[in-house]
Amino acid sequence: MTAAALRPRSHRELTEGQAAPRPVPGARQRIREMNARAGRRIVVLDDDPTGSQVVHDVPVLTSWDDEDLRWAFAQPAGTFFVLTNSRSLGEQATRDLLEDVDSRLQRVAAELGTEVVVLSRCDSTLRGHYPLETDVLQAAATRRGTPYDAVLLAPAYFDAGRVTVDDVHYARVDDSFLPVGQTDYATDDAFGYASSNLLEWVQEKSGVDAALVHRISLTDIRTGGVEHVTDLLLEARDGAVVVVNALEESDYEIVVLALGAAEATGWRAVCRVGPGFVPVRAGIDRRAPLEPAEMAAGRGGRGLVVIGSHVQLTTRQVDALLELPDLVSVELDVPALLTDDGAAELERCGTALLAAEGDVVLMTSRTRFVGAGGEASLDGARRVSAGLVELTRRAVGATELAWVVAKGGITSHDVATEGLEIRRATVLGQLFPGIVSVWRAEPAADGDDRLAGLPYVVFAGNVGDDTTLRDAVQVLRQVPGA
Repeated sequence: MTAAALRPRSHRELTEGQAAPRPVPGARQRIREMNARAGRRIVVLDDDPTGSQVVHDVPVLTSWDDEDLRWAFAQPAGTFFVLTNSRSLGEQATRDLLEDVDSRLQRVAAELGTEVVVLSRCDSTLRGHYPLETDVLQAAATRRGTPYDAVLLAPAYFDAGRVTVDDVHYARVDDSFLPVGQTDYATDDAFGYASSNLLEWVQEKSGVDAALVHRISLTDIRTGGVEHVTDLLLEARDGAVVVVNALEESDYEIVVLALGAAEATGWRAVCRVGPGFVPVRAGIDRRAPLEPAEMAAGRGGRGLVVIGSHVQLTTRQVDALLELPDLVSVELDVPALLTDDGAAELERCGTALLAAEGDVVLMTSRTRFVGAGGEASLDGARRVSAGLVELTRRAVGATELAWVVAKGGITSHDVATEGLEIRRATVLGQLFPGIVSVWRAEPAADGDDRLAGLPYVVFAGNVGDDTTLRDAVQVLRQVPGA
């Protein structure tokens, strides 16, 4: 399909002419057994905190000291997340961070006698450091004498409407599926792109000729099945990129079963994946959205909503949220913060935040900050996030918190790690099907349990509809003790 032919499509149009899905009975159980036989632990290097939106009962680390890693390996789940937040970093910082994380992971895993399968979790709308992150992981594996044969690219996130059909990646916007290169996400200051066809996107980002990129089509998956997909994977060698098409989770189940069969021969791939791939690779079954009682922590106090995301959907969600009663909003003026007198703006907001009674919404001004692109834009975003973190710290120091919601990828990372100083957490599940994760803060290695049990809600900037943020706060207000 040529770029000129790409246009918004309905779900019916995407499925028209495709082979019927081919669900494998008991696929998740088979995958869990496959991982257990091989002694594998699935470790997700998450480039922002929103990658856990389709999993439950798994640990999350925001620090990767040896002691933290040993804690995560000791948990009963077969997988855990390490929150790198590399999407907020520059290229050299990302390289240094990933080399450190990977080295520590491999060393601790070797001490414990287990094999680590590393997933590089990416944004389902294609933003992030590609091919840098997979290049770093490939180079590290090669130095260890265990090089990867291929790079698997599987960015779908079905619950949020991100699917790949005929090699074109789509994002659902309202009732249509738009080629992702035609969405607002493609205009990202730091990680923008033009291509919607993933073969062409790989060429745009890496320089690899699109004609050399391998592909696994829906026909390969749904007609050929596990055996055929295994053969296709084994054809990819010498670091070749493999694009995986998928319209629903059963497509990924076949691909993951084929991965296991290919790995049994010694073949290995480093996987760059969206949220939809993670639970399938780990064999994690679906569960219903959390009930308020499942988030109870016996904590009193008020709720805090911190909003840094600036996408249009978030702005509409904020408008709906502010319709709730007994909710005070404090707006951090971004242009004022980024001036030489930014400290005065922080002081103004801090005073308003501490004077508020009841649940509080701390948000950035809704006009989108436009930087100079690349590193300059990331630097501006980091300064804004630092302001939100400082204000969150003031709130933590002055009042009891019953629950916290953080909206936006960088925001939810920085609020967790710096504002609340969460090092270890458990993903309890989601507030809504496949979106909006709830973490439970766990005691730190030093025994600090001031915020232990706190429900911390990680809310991506680009998921849900206009009322989802309001709905989330209404659910949290029902948590016993809140």
